[in-house]
Amino acid sequence: MKIYHVVSSIDPAQGGPQVGCLRLAAAQAALGHEVEIISYGGSDIRQRALRAAHDVPQLAKVRWHLLADPDKIERVLGLRAARALRNVLKDASFVHIHGVWEPILKHAARIARSLKVPYCVQPHGMLDVWSMQQKRLKKRVALLLGYRKMLNGAKFIHTLNTDEANLLDPLGLTPPRLVIPNGIFLEEFADLPGKGYFAERFPQLQGKRVVLFLSRLHTKKGLDILAAAFSMLAKSHPDVDLAVAGPDGGAKDGFVSLVTDLGITDRVHLTGPIYGAEKLRALMDAACFCLPSRQEGFSVAITEALACGLPVVISEPCHFPEVRTAHAGAVVSLDPANVAAAIGDILDDPGMAAIMGENGKRLVHENYTWPRVAELTLQGYASPSLSAATGSANLRVAPDHS
Repeated sequence: MKIYHVVSSIDPAQGGPQVGCLRLAAAQAALGHEVEIISYGGSDIRQRALRAAHDVPQLAKVRWHLLADPDKIERVLGLRAARALRNVLKDASFVHIHGVWEPILKHAARIARSLKVPYCVQPHGMLDVWSMQQKRLKKRVALLLGYRKMLNGAKFIHTLNTDEANLLDPLGLTPPRLVIPNGIFLEEFADLPGKGYFAERFPQLQGKRVVLFLSRLHTKKGLDILAAAFSMLAKSHPDVDLAVAGPDGGAKDGFVSLVTDLGITDRVHLTGPIYGAEKLRALMDAACFCLPSRQEGFSVAITEALACGLPVVISEPCHFPEVRTAHAGAVVSLDPANVAAAIGDILDDPGMAAIMGENGKRLVHENYTWPRVAELTLQGYASPSLSAATGSANLRVAPDHS
């Protein structure tokens, strides 16, 4: 097949859609398909993306069509992207669209329809109830101005978990929903580094245990919940500090201010964005991973933490109940007290933490790998039974541990 992935940006600082797009494309290319990515991404972003994905197997087999970074007019109209897509998609067998609310994505769907090329839309959590409540009026207007047509014209909606699929119900979309999660490349976790990363970067952490947050610093990631939870935990665990790693998604200043107000500045350490080998070193050096998000599609960071044998504390809106059923960590409400208690339980029982770590490794290695994800998406692309006429039933092709 000749597969085109369309995403608004390949900047790793933008989070899940970019990370998932690159890795899925690489996994499909490894299976012998011609795979290309179309995106905005000037030279700086391209270099940053290549550094972040340096160890992704088979990524060199993927061809990139990168447009110059959009100016204000291009962000609104996407006319330059439309011209490029019109030329590139002529020989496509299938188009995989990552995200929702960008003109480049709407143009990709429109051009695919005009060429009678089937496509799917992978919202990456952008259509669930919480996400739709953000800038609600703007999104409702956007649906009227072509984005609903983009969604309803898809062969299927690629959701990352059953909860995300069910949360699409209020929109009344017509295509079937195919549930396929994200994954990992086992090769990236075959030779894991040793400990010492945090003490090396922050000498004051020598001899301390670290709770690690690894994601964009964005409101939806629950940084305020994390700060409140850690302020509770810090009182009873003087040997534990919090490391917050990730690019600023608009919530950094508010988080720093809250940490100051809570009087825990000396116990909280911001590393900035970390990728590749540096990210693995951080995961291997932490005692616990915590992501109390208000909304997630399927967090690659959680999957990577599990693959490193790190027990995790995640919120229910992360939509990863397998963590609980596999006894690989704790799935809790967004109440800071519950988050703090779950972290404390893991820190206070090293034996249980070790068992959780092994369970998490097994869960990911057996069920969530990019080659398997690639096979499932290809089955969806080729299936003659999938179309808008199928209706909006959830078709789960991922492992089910519930």
